[in-house]
This record gives sequence, structure tokens and C-alpha cells, in this order.
Amino acid sequence: MDKSKKIPSFPRPLMFCYFLILLLIGCGDKSVKKDAIKDNPAEKTETITTEGSDKKILFFGDSLTAGYGLEMGQAFPTLIQQKIDSLDLDYAVINAGLSGETTASGKNRLEWVLEENIDIVIIELGANDGLRGIPLSETESNLKSMVDTVRETLPNARIILAGMKIPPNMGPEYTKEFEEIFPKLASSEEIYLIPFLLENVAGIPHLNQSDGIHPTIKGQKLVAENVWKVLQPIL
Repeated sequence: MDKSKKIPSFPRPLMFCYFLILLLIGCGDKSVKKDAIKDNPAEKTETITTEGSDKKILFFGDSLTAGYGLEMGQAFPTLIQQKIDSLDLDYAVINAGLSGETTASGKNRLEWVLEENIDIVIIELGANDGLRGIPLSETESNLKSMVDTVRETLPNARIILAGMKIPPNMGPEYTKEFEEIFPKLASSEEIYLIPFLLENVAGIPHLNQSDGIHPTIKGQKLVAENVWKVLQPIL
């Protein structure tokens, strides 16, 4: 496993607008109060499976994982399931993405979506923290807490962390340290790392919806490729 991959930089300056709008839209639409999640946590997940699958891959994240603006079946977790099915691999994908999720709310929600036979957990959270200027130590602590929760609940599960980036609005030091959270945590916890989930998608207009921030169907395909590069070797 290569946990030392360098996270690529954004391809274009437009990525600054991308993430600023992400905070406004991603934290609003489709959001669910904590009490509602607590009452019925399963209603925000979808299992994409083929008959006979007995191992599961959990995608746990925010609007990017949920497939904001698209049908659930068009989000990148479903595209991953299609790749798995094409290889006749015995895995069922669970999409537990929730728009507006932060690492704090994700930490509280995670226990509700963990279930037996989950073999791989992919954690895609943190962007909303960075855009809000949440203390970096808190974001890192929450991500580590989620890793610990997975290990305590599912000791045999493998964990993949999706790296994220933010614009320099909070200052260059904050921005740099935010980006370093993901590879540093992946290294210290000995888990797998997707260097940057939105590589070759963020800030590219024709790969994003009219809001300029959430991937189109074509953009989702590229996101799926970024995930697949890390996921496929460990299946």
C-alpha cells in the first residue's frame, strides 16, 4: 500500500469558487437534523447490491458521496458497484452519503450505519470543516475518532480515507495544514488514502452541474476512477 502519494494541486483557479459555494449549498439542501438521523438513520443509505453478495463496502461522506443533484444511482458509489459486478466480485456497495455532513456530525452518525459484513469503509469528510474554519485539531480528532469507531466495531474492516482540499481563504497556513491532515492521518493510522477525491474534476465547468460544485454524471465517472485506483487493488 502506498500511503505517501503526493496530493495533486487543483487544475484551475475556479476551484476557489467551487468550494465557497459548496459550503452554502452542501450544508443546506438535503440536510437532516441530528434527531431525525437518530430516529431513522437507515433512511439516508442505499445498498447497491447483486444477489448473493455477502461482503459490503460502506461509502460514508457528504453531498459528494450522496450524489447531490443526481439520482442516487448516478453517484460514484453506484459506478463502483458496476465495476465490481463487471469483475464478478462478491461485494455490495452501501451509499451512506449525507449532504452537509461535517466531521463532527459524521462522528455522531457513523455508529448508526456500521453493520455486519462490512469489509471496507471509505470515509469522505472534512471539506465542510475547512470551509467553516473549524480548528484543524478538531477535524483531525473527529476523523481519527471515526477510524477508531470502525476498528472497535469492525476490527477486520479495511479503511480508506478520501483526501480533500480547500481554497486559501483561511490563510495559507490553515490551508496547507488542512490538506496535510489526510496523508498524515492515513500514515499514522496505517490506512489507505485517496490523495484527492476530486482530482481532474474540481473547478472544471463541464464536469460540474450548474451550481459549479457538484460533479455531473461525467464528473462522477472521473471521481469513481480516483476511488477505484485505491480500492481495486485491495478487493
